[in-house]
Amino acid sequence: MSTFELLSLLLTLAALFSFASRGLLGLPATAGVFLLAFGFAFATAVVGTLVPAIDIRAWEERLVTSAHLPEALLEGVLAFLLFAGAVEQDSGPLWRRRWAVALLATLGVVISTAVMGTGMWLVFDAMGQPVPLIWCLVLGAALAPTDPVAVLAVLRKAPLPEGLRTAIAGESLFNDGMGVVLFALLLGLATGTDTDVTVLGVAWDIVKEAGGGVLLGLATGSLAFWAKSRADDPAVELSVSLALAAATYSLAQRLGLSGPIAVVVAGLLIGNTAKHHVSSERTGFIMKAFWSMVDAILNAILFMLVGLEAAVVLSWQAPVMAAAVLAPLLALVARLASVLPVVAIHLRSQRKAAATAVLTWGGVRGGIAVALVLSLPDNPQRDLLLVACYAVVAFTIIVQSLTLGRLARRLFPEG
Repeated sequence: MSTFELLSLLLTLAALFSFASRGLLGLPATAGVFLLAFGFAFATAVVGTLVPAIDIRAWEERLVTSAHLPEALLEGVLAFLLFAGAVEQDSGPLWRRRWAVALLATLGVVISTAVMGTGMWLVFDAMGQPVPLIWCLVLGAALAPTDPVAVLAVLRKAPLPEGLRTAIAGESLFNDGMGVVLFALLLGLATGTDTDVTVLGVAWDIVKEAGGGVLLGLATGSLAFWAKSRADDPAVELSVSLALAAATYSLAQRLGLSGPIAVVVAGLLIGNTAKHHVSSERTGFIMKAFWSMVDAILNAILFMLVGLEAAVVLSWQAPVMAAAVLAPLLALVARLASVLPVVAIHLRSQRKAAATAVLTWGGVRGGIAVALVLSLPDNPQRDLLLVACYAVVAFTIIVQSLTLGRLARRLFPEG
């Protein structure tokens, strides 16, 4: 299958699933596309088992393999997804909640990694399928960050107070950088490629990658702002913004800095300066519409692939099913543990319990977690880790994202 044929097929399937999700079922695009893709792949697997002559499952496996999800997401698509989310985020409320966002995106990721990893280590051992603790911590790091794509899609319709909405959205944009850094460090320990690790060394790596990403995003965003200010033309502004997202992410990876953090900072800078200082109303409208379209298309393709991949790795073996059932529950416990310090420090109102519930239930995971776990090298633990990861992603997208709005309306009826 050629690259153009693959792209055409992905776009067509994503469009069909998006139409069925919104037009026929009335579901949110992210959850609907995932659910339909998963259901389609599961149904074809059943048909293939009953009628071996119909081998659609093999075709699905080839499609998912050809798409190279880990490489495509972590080395390219993620840049545009994060940039699209950052461009639409108002930096004013985000700055006012900066310490809460920073705590959630750093300390919260570390706590979630430790709780999830330790919990899964105990679960696997109890099932008679022992997995080394370090590999369970690798899984915990992959699942610690909330997915910006899924979270921002959910928040658009959840009636939440501005401060809480900003904290959840800001965390989802910035915690990917921390999660990827922690995942890489733990993976190096697990595979034996990085044995000289100290607490100070880890702290320095995090500061260097995150801080360097912020500085790079400010630098490239400022340069793009200068270029855009010289021509209030939609075509020029769109080309500059596309170049900004791609170049910032690529340069960050080349320099050993956090690409996700760099592209988010650049997107926040260019999006907010364009709103208030440079772009005409027409250019700003076109810019917003363009990035909304990019976000919707990439979203649909990403969650379609994740849904197909989840059904492909599905297994009915007892240990696997036990991991699939318990992993989402542990993920909720880990998420709760990660948000409690932030709630205790930054929320002094009488709504701490409600905020804790929304922050915990709003911890939706998505394609980034899947891409990280799929990038793991082949080893005896990989299949169990994959199943646990997919179980968490499926539960958070199908259950949590579809019910977060109802929970928010119940706990915050005034919005």
